[in-house]
Amino acid sequence: MKVTGSKPDLQTAASALSSGAIHLLRSLGAVDRQAGLTPARLSALSVLVFGGPCTLGALAAAEGVAGPTMTRIVDGLIAEGLAERRPHPIDGRAVSVAATADGEALLRAAQRRRIDALAAAMASLPAAAQREMASSASLLDQLASAVLAQSAGQPVAGPSARRGSERGGRGSNRQVRLEAARARWAEAADLLTAASRRAEAEPPMVYGSGRASR
Repeated sequence: MKVTGSKPDLQTAASALSSGAIHLLRSLGAVDRQAGLTPARLSALSVLVFGGPCTLGALAAAEGVAGPTMTRIVDGLIAEGLAERRPHPIDGRAVSVAATADGEALLRAAQRRRIDALAAAMASLPAAAQREMASSASLLDQLASAVLAQSAGQPVAGPSARRGSERGGRGSNRQVRLEAARARWAEAADLLTAASRRAEAEPPMVYGSGRASR
């Protein structure tokens, strides 16, 4: 696809990215189901593992759901021994939610399965396509960060500003780190967040090897 930077070309590229992201995530559904969690629980657990312990409110904000919904999600993770509530290290009136050792092990295993599945799929493609994907894969994180910044009404940082933030610059904050953690789990996961919230809000279902297929 030829992209020159003009608006029509960017619109075409954005459309292809949107479609490709949805298809890619759906194709990984069978892999994710092996974790045995609903999409909402798996996503919340990824924030706790990659972003570290946080309050229920911060976790709900990172996932874009209401507090009561996140309470149900966290209660489910705790019931399965994958998360736990801890006293907040600073605010004695608050409680933090953290992943347990079992929760981190489950999430890391799910991450490895995703990576292995993607690597195997990429290996089946022509060498030229493999090289192109390898050289542009890191751009997905930059694109996800730009989308998050625009959604929050913040200016999109340039390469130098991003490097400064990665070194722990003043511009970083906990909310951004939590959002970035979620982005690392699935750069385009926001495209399916609404479906995940609906599934969690519905009456409990019996899950066999994992969540129901979309």
